[in-house]
Amino acid sequence: MAFVVGCWAYSPTGIHIGLQAYDPGHLALMRFLLASLLMAVIAAFKGIRLPQGRDVPLLFALGFFAVSLHHVALNIGQQSVSAGASSVLAQSSPLFSTLLARFVFRDQVSAWRWGCVLLGLVGVVIVVSGDKGLGAIDAHGLLILLAALSWSLYFALQKHHARRYDSFSLACYAVWSGTLLLLIYLPGLGDTVINAPLRVQWAVLALGVFPSALAYLAWGYVLKHVDLSRATMTLYLIPPTAMGIASVGLGERPTLMVLVGSAVVLVSVLALNLERRIGITRAAI
Repeated sequence: MAFVVGCWAYSPTGIHIGLQAYDPGHLALMRFLLASLLMAVIAAFKGIRLPQGRDVPLLFALGFFAVSLHHVALNIGQQSVSAGASSVLAQSSPLFSTLLARFVFRDQVSAWRWGCVLLGLVGVVIVVSGDKGLGAIDAHGLLILLAALSWSLYFALQKHHARRYDSFSLACYAVWSGTLLLLIYLPGLGDTVINAPLRVQWAVLALGVFPSALAYLAWGYVLKHVDLSRATMTLYLIPPTAMGIASVGLGERPTLMVLVGSAVVLVSVLALNLERRIGITRAAI
């Protein structure tokens, strides 16, 4: 669990370093070309379930939301938002999952969950305004929220339609299909790779190997050996860990408002999960 938290917490810092030489599209493509290659090598030894023809559109939809849209939006957004603040905004995906559950899947949403969503949105506003000020944040910065929404759509599709595959096979197909969709950014990538400084190259290599590939494999292993609710709770360590990594790697110092807003967002998301956990416990009793 510590390895997973460390990998995903590094991602905002790695993206900021990568954006020093790569544009957002090239960075996403290079990152997932590396991840795809590594996962293909692992799949060759581990084995993987072959996809059924009827599932190909679904697998491409998973790749679009989990890889293509999520990471391009995240990269563009981080051009205007600090690494620490972006890690908090990216953790707001459970809030969007609640909205999707109500308005897309027509699930019943309790007053408690609506309160959590409103509280989380207040925290998002505090984080954005406390990072560089509402006036300094353009529409590109708000794309991090689009990235969180995209991640929520990925999990919703996975939950409702993708139960025929094990977690490793599903992760591989999501990464591979998402990488294929990112090939629209291929022109000019070679020149960018050649001209990028060594520090940037190492950062992009780390992005491709650790948060984009190994963390997903480690997360699948964690879910097999640890209770889901306990494992999920560890993910709330990602924003503070990301802020610590950014302070060392980028020299960032989060403002008091960012810290307050971060606490509000994480409390709202934690409250959402606690309600689910209490409901499961009552059902078991």
